[in-house]
Amino acid sequence: MKKLRDILYRSRIKEVRGSTDLDVTRIAFDSRQVEPGNVFVAVRGTTVDGHDYINKAISAGASAIVCEDFPQELDSEKTYVKVSSSAISLGYMASNFFDNPSEKLEVIGVTGTNGKTSVVTLLYQLFSDLGHKCGQLSTVENRINDKVFPSTHTTSDALSINYLMREMVSKGCKYCFMEVSSHALDQHRVAGICFSRAVFTNITHDHLDYHKTFNNYLAAKKKLFDMLCADSLAIVNKDDQHWASLIKNSPTRVRTFGLKSSSDYKGKIVENSMSGLHLEINGFELWTPLVGRFNASNLLAVFAVANTYDQDDVKVLTVLSKLRGARGRFQQVTSDDGVHGIVDYAHTPDALQNVLRTIDQVRSGNEKIITVIGCGGDRDREKRPRMAQIAARFSDRVVLTSDNPRSEDAVAIIDEMKSGLNPIEKSKTLELVNRAEAIKTAVMMSAPGDVILVAGKGHETYQDVRGKKIPFDDLKILQEIMNQTTS
Repeated sequence: MKKLRDILYRSRIKEVRGSTDLDVTRIAFDSRQVEPGNVFVAVRGTTVDGHDYINKAISAGASAIVCEDFPQELDSEKTYVKVSSSAISLGYMASNFFDNPSEKLEVIGVTGTNGKTSVVTLLYQLFSDLGHKCGQLSTVENRINDKVFPSTHTTSDALSINYLMREMVSKGCKYCFMEVSSHALDQHRVAGICFSRAVFTNITHDHLDYHKTFNNYLAAKKKLFDMLCADSLAIVNKDDQHWASLIKNSPTRVRTFGLKSSSDYKGKIVENSMSGLHLEINGFELWTPLVGRFNASNLLAVFAVANTYDQDDVKVLTVLSKLRGARGRFQQVTSDDGVHGIVDYAHTPDALQNVLRTIDQVRSGNEKIITVIGCGGDRDREKRPRMAQIAARFSDRVVLTSDNPRSEDAVAIIDEMKSGLNPIEKSKTLELVNRAEAIKTAVMMSAPGDVILVAGKGHETYQDVRGKKIPFDDLKILQEIMNQTTS
């Protein structure tokens, strides 16, 4: 058990009603998980306000309440702590409750619209293969050394993050590689985390359903660099036009990487083919099975991080040449008759364009590019027509289908996507709401040598429909259909 006064350290306390000299069994911010002896933190969310559940938490046995506003009636036997931000306080409380594990690790946070999962996965694999004990917190999965923990968010809540980091410390990990989303930064889920390195990959149009404006989105990303200490290090992509604004007024040291810009870590694509990349990085040559300019940039970021930790450059490049990247990121499968299938998480206009441009650059002749694409429901609607435009512009045939419709009608989402197409683009587009049928149709339209891109869901193994997660794995279904077609 911990003393409440100790775990409240740096929580911006405004007022206390009652004693802080209490033993706390656990911290909870979900009233359904409260048990006797817990402290309940009332956090304001996007759809639910924890302050509405204070009385329920007290009925469940909470000993103390941390909140931004006191309830109208106070229980004289309970302790109430008023703070300026419950979300920020939860971050520091979680960190203190689990003995500040981020201070005992080298925590490398990676943020950006695209590339976070790939960079974190490659860093984890690289440092593990170099002989270091590592942890990984990512969209695809969380890892502590070789043990895998399910992942439900790009960046988890503060309690989960600090719990997993404490486990990393107890298992002897030195490094923790962590995706840091704009939602997590805006909601202060990483408050209290001590970052040793912060990596910026890129920023493009995304999540405006939440952030409302691009400037708000950019400001959310900037919070990671604003919270760095003077002895931390920012590693930023100089090819992205917003890199300078992200590190403006940040107290930390800065290192840059880029394929097009004069940078501390300079990369050059020598050859780009469907079988991999031939790169030059700071005078060293590297061949990798990863494909595309976006992966060249990701590898450059990984090399930069390793170099700042004084890892041997030759050993780093040797290991990188063997790595395969993250699940659902330009993941390839080939049928017996030579049709190339690619599954990619590309769910933003920029990511989709990058993948399709890469395919166009590496195809050898007149092979068709057939794209299967949908857009998620309850998310940024502005990008829907743009996604369809990009798919049509860079593909020979397009099949518009469902993604994760969530609470929306899949047909209505497809109609919004179609609204961005001109008559010529519409003429090469089909609509099939059933995603499995859409993938099957793409395979049936293909000929030997053609490339089928199934985009938008990547590593996900479900479709979210009306609150239910229905099993669905793009790669598995694509492989099955390809095998049936060629058998």
